[in-house]
Amino acid sequence: MNSLPLHPAVVHLPLALAILMPLVAGGLTWAIWTGRARPGAWFSVVLLQALLLGSGLFAINTGGAEEERVEGIVQEGVLHQHEESAEQFVWVSGATLALAALVLVIRRPAASRSIAAAVVVATVAVAGLGFRVGRAGGQLVYVHGAASAYSSTASATSPDPTRTGDRHEGRDAHEARER
Repeated sequence: MNSLPLHPAVVHLPLALAILMPLVAGGLTWAIWTGRARPGAWFSVVLLQALLLGSGLFAINTGGAEEERVEGIVQEGVLHQHEESAEQFVWVSGATLALAALVLVIRRPAASRSIAAAVVVATVAVAGLGFRVGRAGGQLVYVHGAASAYSSTASATSPDPTRTGDRHEGRDAHEARER
């Protein structure tokens, strides 16, 4: 069975979408305002924001499932900070989705335009929160050694030392044992 965690693979989708959403929402807002796109094109903003929210919720779920394994290595406060940042990211993503959906519901052009502009600002806020949660996650791995919760298990259970993650060190150790 693969002992690699699912969480690091999952978190990249919501973070990438968070970075792209201000560009998409801003571009479509401009295109709709200038008549280059129909108002129905805004549905793509709603759809992408829903994907961002869903993938963010999935990332929180996978992180929570792996929390116990990492707790023994990383201080609880550092883990809690990452978790709180992720929850804020998801809450603001959900509020942004609700706001984006209003653009499709409101039929008054002036109000719809104002809400679309607010969505653009909200997507920038979500991107900022995404950077914050990503930074906290990166610190867990690279500063506080969270990845060692998985690498030590992999090296302890694997008879092949090349599977520990550092292939050069693994091969050298394997060759030394063969001599």
